[in-house]
Amino acid sequence: QDGASNGLTAPNGPSQQRVILQALANARLSPTEVDVVEAHGTGTRLGDPIEAHALLATYGRDRPDDRPLWLGSVKSNIGHTQGAAGVAGVIKMIMAMRYETLPATLNVDEPTPHVAWDTGAVRLLTEAVDWPRGERPRRAAVSSFGISGTNAHLLLEQPPADESSADEPPAGVSSADESSAPDRISGAISVDTEPLGQRVVPWVVSARTGQALRDQAGALATYLTDHPDLPVADVGWSLARTRSAFEHRAVAIGEDRDELLTAVRALAEGRGHPGLTLATAPTRSGGTAFMFTGQGSQRPGMGRELYRAFDVFATALDDACAQLDPLLGHPLRDILFAAEDTDKARALHGTGVTQAALFALETALFRLVESFGLTPSFLTGHSVGELVAAHVAGVLSLPDACALVAARGRLMQAL
Repeated sequence: QDGASNGLTAPNGPSQQRVILQALANARLSPTEVDVVEAHGTGTRLGDPIEAHALLATYGRDRPDDRPLWLGSVKSNIGHTQGAAGVAGVIKMIMAMRYETLPATLNVDEPTPHVAWDTGAVRLLTEAVDWPRGERPRRAAVSSFGISGTNAHLLLEQPPADESSADEPPAGVSSADESSAPDRISGAISVDTEPLGQRVVPWVVSARTGQALRDQAGALATYLTDHPDLPVADVGWSLARTRSAFEHRAVAIGEDRDELLTAVRALAEGRGHPGLTLATAPTRSGGTAFMFTGQGSQRPGMGRELYRAFDVFATALDDACAQLDPLLGHPLRDILFAAEDTDKARALHGTGVTQAALFALETALFRLVESFGLTPSFLTGHSVGELVAAHVAGVLSLPDACALVAARGRLMQAL
């Protein structure tokens, strides 16, 4: 965010406030959900009061008395590292989360008198403060204000706690016999409990021309043939996250290394393959949009395999059903997962049930994609999909959205 001011070294307070508020809006957080700010904090008589007043105006208002915003700067420890000043603040906050302590800012005996500290709940870290894990995630903000008002403000949140090793089987399931794991679906429905197999993994490749795309695929196939021990998922992550996206694109999809390599080799040779998709797209950056569908897209059994394969999906679907079941008068999941050509499956096409089922399914789909790290810039929907969009955007709580969906379906069915 460009906070242009009257000189190269003069900060711009209103621009600092704008970049802070924009960062909070992008993260969908309120100022009171942030515990500490790692300030730019160069220690100058001009810059520090301007930055402090921007923080007081944005973070210091309406905070609980027992939860002030803590304020510090790593420059008191290591000086100004110029181009590395921002990342130094990030490292400090990550280490503070790890050790559950906010370090003291050195050489600060008392707050500067040039700041109206009584206008907000902001406190200097004149001594170390405990910062333990609690019921809500700990969050920190890091400011880095460069020359001529090139302002940046980053928000950090603690990662989820590691609850168990990835190599350990779930509680109650022996590593020798995993068939004893309870089915997630209870009640009157019978669901095939054969294992689903490995999850599908995408390998993406792009280039500026079609020939260059084939050349890239050939080079990738050769490299992976020479390095057979590389994990399939790691290859997929690196291809998706560490390479530029050019106009000519392809994605190979498969459940194992052999399937993926076969598709990549087909791309290199200019052949088609069932696990290969090609497309072209502009390289300009743009926001991602999610659109949620309306009535007419329902089908018996929709979401059944995802429910068994992904805990995130299953939890979100269960949460929605828990709200909708009392409003509908019958268990929604029984109808969703009913076998085709049964009375329960046919009930899915009644408007009152259809709209509730689509809402529950689409909400669970969004939570699943969200867990993969994909965050949309825009949300839209058609018919009941509008209510899904409103809910996942935070406009409607889950109970309110479910009440509205159930009432809407009931009224439309009565027409």
